[in-house]
Amino acid sequence: MSYLQFVLLHVLIGFVIYFQRSSASILLLATWVGLFFWIILKNNRNNEALMAAAYIAGAEVFYRMNGAMIFYETGKYSVILFLLIGMFYKGTSSKTVPFWIYLLVLFPGVVVASFTLDYDVVFRKAVAFNLSGPVCLGVSALYCYYKKITFDHFNYVLLMLLLPLVANLSYLFFYTPSIGEALMTGTNSNYATSGGYGPNQISAVMGLGAFLVCTRLFVFKDRVMNLIDIILLALFSYRAIITFSRGGVLTAIICIATFIFIFYQKQNNIQKSSLAKKLIFLLLSAVVIWSFTAIKTEGLITYRYTNRNAAGELKSDITTGRAELIETELLAFYDSPIIGVGVGKAKKFRSEEAGTETASHNEISRLLSEHGMLGLAALIILVSVPIVFWTKFKNNYYFLAFMAFWFLTINHSAMRIALPGFIYGLALLYIVDEKKDPVHRKRLANQ
Repeated sequence: MSYLQFVLLHVLIGFVIYFQRSSASILLLATWVGLFFWIILKNNRNNEALMAAAYIAGAEVFYRMNGAMIFYETGKYSVILFLLIGMFYKGTSSKTVPFWIYLLVLFPGVVVASFTLDYDVVFRKAVAFNLSGPVCLGVSALYCYYKKITFDHFNYVLLMLLLPLVANLSYLFFYTPSIGEALMTGTNSNYATSGGYGPNQISAVMGLGAFLVCTRLFVFKDRVMNLIDIILLALFSYRAIITFSRGGVLTAIICIATFIFIFYQKQNNIQKSSLAKKLIFLLLSAVVIWSFTAIKTEGLITYRYTNRNAAGELKSDITTGRAELIETELLAFYDSPIIGVGVGKAKKFRSEEAGTETASHNEISRLLSEHGMLGLAALIILVSVPIVFWTKFKNNYYFLAFMAFWFLTINHSAMRIALPGFIYGLALLYIVDEKKDPVHRKRLANQ
């Protein structure tokens, strides 16, 4: 199938699920079974496991918001399972020891939680909610670290990540075709423009979609493909912005800027001249998209990004309460710095200290509060290992952008979804230079 056909198919999937919500469960099951046997039949020769995991990671929010998941964490479990199957066929690098250590240091917190969690808390759900994301990251890192992959297969992984985001995009337009009806009495995150689901997560996945199609404009030189991506970039950007959740939008902007900076450094003078024209086009497009959105929201989106309410008055807290959440988690770390308060206990600790049981939005402070010094050790591994990797191999244009996506996302949305952990893993892939490897020179048609 061509790129256009893939895109249209996923637009159709979004349409079908909107008009028949129950079909989401059937489609997810069929997709899961198809991906499973695809890996088995291909023996993961071309990293089919990574592509399957990418598709599920991209589809997780879409199917979760439509009630298709058996468990809330089904998406993360699926990503973990596919990558474990892939490792069965291809193994892991001998250099993955730091990430085995990372996974090991997470589990003492489970033991602590078995003693500290209240009797009325469902132990399995508390542990799964807080640990499935970090474990998904660990398994992704184990699979990807020092894993050789050709540039063509790497782009197929990104395509598999993008396509379910297109289905989600399509669904959102059918769900809220006109934001006039969904708007708007305030500048808070808007569920109506987010498909009735969490604006924070919808903003994150739409922002990722905008980032992926934007990078395709630089990587692929095909007019039809570029035209499709320009249209998708405008649509992804618009839907991300009108969620009124800023995290995903700002993350996308930073990731795009980081990618372009690295990509620009790798080009010769003639290519840099052509790249400059694309940058001007992107900047003009951004102005048009923002202006259009400002008009459609009657100026409320501008108030949102300047931290004002609907009356234009400046709000006192730009973090929308997240600073207080971090403060209580750091207090928990201070109270129990060695072993932490236990997995899932930070929420109860916050209730006792601040009177609210809001779940964490920041994975860094959550790791410190629930795992203590072992959580700090885990963070050191997650930051230091990629830095060492990047100093040796600077052949991945996406490395810094992917690391930025991981770090920024876990700071405003924790690890509620598989994407930040999975994207972290992708940053650690060793992309083969096809010019030096003639076996892999042939480009895959209609990528």
